Amino acid sequence: METESEPYVRLASLRQLHQVMADMNTARSLADTLQTVADGVVNALGYELACVNLVRPDGDLVVAAFSGNPAAEALITGRVGSRESWERRLGMGENWGDLVFISHTEGWVLDDDDVPQWYTDGPAPRFEDEWHPSDRLFAPMYMPASPGGGACGELIGILSVDRPRNGRRPGAWGREALQMYAFQAAIAISNARLRANMQRALVRLEREQQALRASEESFRQAFEYAPSGMAIAEMGGDQHGRILRTNDALCRLLGRPASAMRRYSFSDLVHPEDMGTLLRTSAEGGRAELRLGRRDGSYVWVSLRNSVVADAADGPRFLLTHVEDIEERKRRELQLAHRASHDSLTGLPNSAELRSRLSARLCRRPQSTHPTAVDAMDAAYDHPAFDTGGGHGFDYHPSGSEAYDAYDHHVHTVAPEESGRDDGTKGLAVLFCDLDGFKSINDRFGHNAGDAVLVEVARRLSHGVRDGDTVARLGGDEFVILADGLGRADAEDLAVRLRNEIIQPIRAEGRAVRVGASFGIGWAHCGMTADEVLKSADERMYVEKRSRPKQHRRAG
Repeated sequence: METESEPYVRLASLRQLHQVMADMNTARSLADTLQTVADGVVNALGYELACVNLVRPDGDLVVAAFSGNPAAEALITGRVGSRESWERRLGMGENWGDLVFISHTEGWVLDDDDVPQWYTDGPAPRFEDEWHPSDRLFAPMYMPASPGGGACGELIGILSVDRPRNGRRPGAWGREALQMYAFQAAIAISNARLRANMQRALVRLEREQQALRASEESFRQAFEYAPSGMAIAEMGGDQHGRILRTNDALCRLLGRPASAMRRYSFSDLVHPEDMGTLLRTSAEGGRAELRLGRRDGSYVWVSLRNSVVADAADGPRFLLTHVEDIEERKRRELQLAHRASHDSLTGLPNSAELRSRLSARLCRRPQSTHPTAVDAMDAAYDHPAFDTGGGHGFDYHPSGSEAYDAYDHHVHTVAPEESGRDDGTKGLAVLFCDLDGFKSINDRFGHNAGDAVLVEVARRLSHGVRDGDTVARLGGDEFVILADGLGRADAEDLAVRLRNEIIQPIRAEGRAVRVGASFGIGWAHCGMTADEVLKSADERMYVEKRSRPKQHRRAG
């Protein structure tokens, strides 16, 4: 800002200063703003050189913009001066308000510090206020002070100027103009930084949104076109478990359209026996195997894997459910399990399955080292009041140090009286059946005929018992029937009926053959093993077999 004498300032200079300040606040980027600040010092304030030193995050100052001399700009732009050196400069010299002036008479001590500098030559000053080439003038730029934060805010940079065009040190008006300019430059730089940060944040947000959209599209395609069933269900609240979205694979698996699926929750579709499994899986996430209902009323076995989709603020919100059809595998597993527990010829439970079912009804008497405790248990076990019929009794707990935990929560199995009279007691009858005359059929007509006889006998036995009773093939021509809730007379009647069924003619290999049957009736009660029960029934069968004349054991 050239003036003949202060405080007279040309109107054109004020307009130029006003335009420079406007340009500072309309620059498009931080770099443009810094360069506009440096150019404004030269173009509007009347200095030949101007340098903007910007405070970096580490506290040092970097030359961010230079104006007035291309050679000097190329030499020092981008160079860094330490914060310590700059604070030394701001702490010495004369304070012209917020400005710092360091005369050539004392500035020589700064020639060797690390602040980037540009040296100019010129004659020694002839007048007291003439500018010397080694004079230095700095205008610190502070952030606008926050309310209650003191006179000025944080230092964001320093303007350094050199060589006023009129060759004189600035007077009161020049100093005030430079100080005001530095204040406005600080505001412009702060705003430019804020805009730059906002632009970077917007760019980062846009990139994140693009990535999110790409991720959502990838998820949508993976969800929609997955070869196995997928569903999203609501989690928590009144609508917990309600299905929000399904893919085509799940709709095809259950034979239900997507619009209909949204009316259900998985609890509406799961088999009643699998409800507990579903609830555990829904609450905790994880994997489960259960049955889901199809539209036609049938059920399909599926592997259901839940993942909880959590929201950082609101907690769990959705369940992402993967549903895989395992019907074929389950069918094979059931077939293998059936083969392991059933006789391959007759399809009846085999010996291992028979013993398993029998053992499940029996509890062992606990072992005790105290004869008095055993005697007390035996007396209570044999007492008529122990069972009131129908196989329902009470649990006996001896006093003292012995506690018979094996009896907790167990309905005891007891046997009717051995006297032969029917006292109303009902128990688990074990009918041991051995075929009479079977060996001769094998010998005369071959094993195919023998197998046909065994298959037909198994069929007749199965049709002759109640639902829930067990007919098993023990091995060879021996069969066992477990019939619960029978009295002694009921068991004897059942043996007679089954014997009468068996002795009817059987078609085998194109001819009619006949076999007889001997039955032994044993009774299971707690305290026995399965083998002990079967041995008892087997012994009674042999007693019954020997008690009848040989010619009456089969019909011929």
